[in-house]
Amino acid sequence: MPAIVGAVNVNSIGNSGIFHIGDVFQMSPVSSAKTFAGAGSFNTGDNISVSNTNSQTNTYDQDVNDQPVALNM
Repeated sequence: MPAIVGAVNVNSIGNSGIFHIGDVFQMSPVSSAKTFAGAGSFNTGDNISVSNTNSQTNTYDQDVNDQPVALNM
């Protein structure tokens, strides 16, 4: 349904956010991320004991594109 919109002030929009004024059929934001983490980084829960004496995270990535989002509608 059409609407009359007055002045709009946008302070910030998040990384995967959408700002739209007007009629819309479908909105689908697309984003991708790559995360490197060492051993024991994403542990959650009660009474966790992690012992990592020699921990290394290899971040060498020889390819250029891992998950392209171009034309991904």
